[in-house]
Amino acid sequence: MTAEALPDSPHRQPDGSRWPVPPQDGYTVDELFTLDLPPHTELIDGSLVFVSPQRKFHTLAMYLLEQGLRSHVPDDLRVRREMAVLLGKRNAPEPDLVVVTAEADGDQRQTRYRAADVLLAVEVVSPDSEERDRDTKPLKYAAAGIPHFWRVEMSREHDRPVVWTYEYDAVTKAYVSTGVHHDRLKLSVPYDIDIDLTAIDRL
Repeated sequence: MTAEALPDSPHRQPDGSRWPVPPQDGYTVDELFTLDLPPHTELIDGSLVFVSPQRKFHTLAMYLLEQGLRSHVPDDLRVRREMAVLLGKRNAPEPDLVVVTAEADGDQRQTRYRAADVLLAVEVVSPDSEERDRDTKPLKYAAAGIPHFWRVEMSREHDRPVVWTYEYDAVTKAYVSTGVHHDRLKLSVPYDIDIDLTAIDRL
C-alpha cells in the first residue's frame, strides 16, 4: 500500500505521535487501500478496525478449516485466507477464510474480492472480536448476499472448534442456521466438505 499523510490530531500518544483523525463521514474503501496501515486492518462502517494479538486457538482453527476446505475444493472455486471483501462504500471486512470463484481470483497482486465473488465467509471468534463476529459482520455479509457464513468458536470443554453454519435466505435477506458442529463438520454446501474438528488436538 502507498503511504499517505494523515490529518493532524490534538490527541497525542505517549510517544508524542498523533492519532489520525478520520474524515467526518468516516473512511471509504478507496481510502482504505491508499493508507499506510497495519496488516489486516478492516473497515467497518467507515471506521478502521485493527487486529489484536491472536490466541493459538485462532491460528490452529484457521489452519484446520483451511486445509479441510482445500482438500475437496472444486476446480472452479478457490480458498483464501485474510483477504478483504468489499461490501459497500464504507465496509471492507477481512474474513479469516473465504471461498471465492476461480474467475474472481486475479493475479498475485490482488488485495480484495467483491461480495458477489464470495460463496462462503468464515470468522473465527476472538475475545476482542466477539460482537463483530457474532453480530456486525454476519448482518453485513447477509446484506451483501454472501450465500454461506460460518462462525467458529472455542468450546469450553475441550478447547476445540465449534462451527455454527448459516445459509442466506433470499426471502428474508438474512442468514438462517443450518447446524452446530462439534466434532465433525460434514456438509454438502457450498460443496462436499468433511472436516474432523478434533484433529486440532494433533496440530
